[in-house]
Amino acid sequence: MSQLGSLLLALGTLGQLLMAPAALGQPSGQAHLPAPPRVLLDTTYTPPSGRTIAVQAGGDLQAALNAAQPGDVLALEPGAVFRGNFVLPNKTGAGWVVVRTATPDDKFPPPGTRVTPAAAPLMPKIVSQNGSPAVSAPLGAHHYRLIGLDITVAPDVKMIYAIVAFGGNQTAEADTPHNLIIDRCFIHGQPGQNSARGILLNSASSAVIDSHISEIHGVGFDSQAILGYNGPGPFQIVNNFLEGGAENIMFGGADPKIPGLVPSDIEIRGNHLFKPMSWRPGDPTFAGIRWTVKNLLELKNAHRVVIEGNLLENVWGTAVVLTPRNQDGTAPWSTVGDVLLRNNVVKNVMSGFVIQASDNLKRSAPTKRVAIVNNLWLGVTRTFFGLAGQGVPLEDLIVDHNTAIPVGYSVHYAEMGGTPGLIRFRLTNNLFGFGAYGVAFPKPDEGFAKAAPAAMIAKNALITLADTGDHQGAIRNVPRLIDQTMYTSFPNAAAAGLNPDGTLTPTSPNRRAGTDSKDIGVDFVELQRAIPVYRPGN
Repeated sequence: MSQLGSLLLALGTLGQLLMAPAALGQPSGQAHLPAPPRVLLDTTYTPPSGRTIAVQAGGDLQAALNAAQPGDVLALEPGAVFRGNFVLPNKTGAGWVVVRTATPDDKFPPPGTRVTPAAAPLMPKIVSQNGSPAVSAPLGAHHYRLIGLDITVAPDVKMIYAIVAFGGNQTAEADTPHNLIIDRCFIHGQPGQNSARGILLNSASSAVIDSHISEIHGVGFDSQAILGYNGPGPFQIVNNFLEGGAENIMFGGADPKIPGLVPSDIEIRGNHLFKPMSWRPGDPTFAGIRWTVKNLLELKNAHRVVIEGNLLENVWGTAVVLTPRNQDGTAPWSTVGDVLLRNNVVKNVMSGFVIQASDNLKRSAPTKRVAIVNNLWLGVTRTFFGLAGQGVPLEDLIVDHNTAIPVGYSVHYAEMGGTPGLIRFRLTNNLFGFGAYGVAFPKPDEGFAKAAPAAMIAKNALITLADTGDHQGAIRNVPRLIDQTMYTSFPNAAAAGLNPDGTLTPTSPNRRAGTDSKDIGVDFVELQRAIPVYRPGN
């Protein structure tokens, strides 16, 4: 089955869940599903039919790039070092130019295999000697595929804006570089160095696949392994290791220079988003530099995004943030919409996800149609999720079949600032650690009964995993919200039939207890289908 077919099947299954009857006679509101990406890129590698041009150590790489014709392959000597700021020229024709390691295919990790730094000796090295990109695709450049390259910056450079830059601040979509693929490359900054971006993805029809991006960090400013804000998409980010300081992946964050642009049709699948604990002050492994650290994945201006089968690991902030931002005040159309977060594993985070209905500082379009489905969240030290709005309602939010354990403070909070603050909200079939305060709201008279009077809240399990004080008292403080249909409370993991890895025991009362007669919490068969290397307990 194609990736698009699998995605549509997943959405169809979720659609069946939405037909379950509402809890306590409440109308379900028929929450609208996120629209899937309209285009999923096909990045299958087909060797070009043109010349193969060898570029040896000491050769002029820029001259070779300038002379290459569509269909040509530039084969760079493994181990050779090419120093400079290399530009991928705009050429006539739709054939691909491949820039790759000369290591034979049978000696190099095959397509679909994520490379690691151990493969660096098989790669040529491209090194920026200053703060400009080592490789860039300027206005109109198109149809380049980079395979098996070690792309970095010299250790004595104090600051680099982007190690690879596909596009920049072009003001017209017609000038946007497009059809660009990074395939099995090792892109990295240096320890102790300020590197703002691994890849700037301000392009169209672009992909980052099977690659390793690391040592992207900065002090006092945001840094990302991958950032895109001025490219329309579609984008594919699949099967990469991504290590970034403030955010590992972010779309938005700066206003697009192309009027009306929203990065769209984004596939984020099968990646490992990771922050080393040596970046965290107070950790025994802390290396001494206080890099700016915020989130693992953030969308500030993005539309039609599928995030599936990823491992998101380590952040002393929030794992996933969805918040429209008209950052500089010049892009009031900025929005976050049609986002599916499904079948991911999130480990060792302070908070799970935060969604904001609109920009709280400047005018923006609202957040709409978000589904958080069948994700496993292990080691949530504060709050599983938070919702915020300033009088603009959040429409069509589905949180279904998640397992989040333990939870240190509360399952969720909501500061919606309006009535209703949530329209067509569904919270069903989730298994949560109770935390200290269970389901918490900033004011005693607030709650989903007020913020989302037509919500469907059903078949959620709250489990006390530690001594949290006044367990039942915390529940009573949330008016009209708690009973055995909406939330079932268990005094401990044993009573809930819960194993430490989030799976259920054979006799758990949460088995086949959901609105859809499935287990409450994560469907581990589906999770493992999306992340084949994941095994419960790991």
